[in-house]
Amino acid sequence: MDQNVHKNRSNSLTRNRNFMMLLAAQFVSNLGEWLYLVALLTMVGLKWNATPWEITAVTLSMALPVLVGGPIAGVIGDRFDRKMLMIVSDLVRALILVGILLSGSLWQVYILLVLKGLMDVLFSPAKSGKVKEVVQPQHLDQAVTFSSSVEQMMKIIGPALGGLVMALFGIRMCFVVTSITFLISALLLIGVQGRPKNASVGGVGNGIPTEASKSDTKSFWQDISTGLSVIYSMPLLLSGLVTLCSVLLVLQMADTQTVTLFRMIPGVADNMLGYCISASGFGTLLAVLIVRKIGWSTLSKMGVGAAATGIVFAISAVAVVSPLPEAMVYVILFTAFFLAGAGGGFVFIPFQMLLMKRTPEHMTGRVFGTVGSLTSAAVIVGPMLGGFLVTAWGPVMTFIISGMGTAMLGFILIALKGKIERKDNNTLDESLPVQAVRESAL
Repeated sequence: MDQNVHKNRSNSLTRNRNFMMLLAAQFVSNLGEWLYLVALLTMVGLKWNATPWEITAVTLSMALPVLVGGPIAGVIGDRFDRKMLMIVSDLVRALILVGILLSGSLWQVYILLVLKGLMDVLFSPAKSGKVKEVVQPQHLDQAVTFSSSVEQMMKIIGPALGGLVMALFGIRMCFVVTSITFLISALLLIGVQGRPKNASVGGVGNGIPTEASKSDTKSFWQDISTGLSVIYSMPLLLSGLVTLCSVLLVLQMADTQTVTLFRMIPGVADNMLGYCISASGFGTLLAVLIVRKIGWSTLSKMGVGAAATGIVFAISAVAVVSPLPEAMVYVILFTAFFLAGAGGGFVFIPFQMLLMKRTPEHMTGRVFGTVGSLTSAAVIVGPMLGGFLVTAWGPVMTFIISGMGTAMLGFILIALKGKIERKDNNTLDESLPVQAVRESAL
């Protein structure tokens, strides 16, 4: 009997048409994103021979819109129709990819990446809110697992397919294919339905004036601050976010300079970056499949993942300058990226599950927008530090410093997790501050 109940619950999400349409849209758009990203980095880093700072500027152009626009996009995602926001974002991004295809200089690429980033930041919190609309609370963990699995599968398939497309048709074709995937995603999203905004959680739409229905009189900027207030009220979520941002900061010091590191390998192939990204995707996909089955706490998983990721990043840098045969260096790099991907999965996936479960639906946009803004701050500062370190000390030392720093953060989190979890339990016993929830409801 228990097995039948479990089977029914497991299958019910796959019978959720709206969620599966969202997942299909994510499938094609994620595929295009990886095709475009690998082509972009290959074009700028290996074909145009960009300097470390120019490569850093590419990453900054993609992350800066999320830093500035994350909270604002979160409020927009909570106030307006989420499906329409996602469709508009897909259509505009398809046009922007055509612009990148036709660009001939780095400054043009930077401008187009900023514009694309604005559409990315509009899409992300709207999608998270839509998932909360169409998925039952008991299936949110499974929904996160499905979504993360698709993302990592595309991280595996996308770079490999990108390498094949570049080899057969050239780099520019990758941008064409990505533009088409955004158009397909928009078409799929048209078929997604969901609870109307006036029927959302919080008492809106029942004909009774509530705190939620009065929120339109509030300041737009007060709404923006709500996401941070909600996160701050949950010690476990707050510590997880601090850890996530810290790991991202340290990883970005090296991650954005991977191309610079690979240039130290004599005769390195153009598709080397794509293969290593695919290896990383395999590792993260493995983490996605097993992370729910491991009975550790959220912070334990994040701590172990951070430590493992950091150690293998440092090892990969040492391997590049070692006297080992070239084939052995490639094996070490592929293995290191695989293990780094698995470690990253143990950091990101448990936090995503925690964030999805703890965030009230009517505040999804603002909370996810705030998280996106804070993580983008780490993504922006990290490459700047990485560019400085690579310029001053070289990529090998940058990888070693960032890797060991990440490992240290993981060990610190494991040491402090008991204290954090006790504080979080005490907060749960007292419940979320009622006033904070009422003031933030829409």
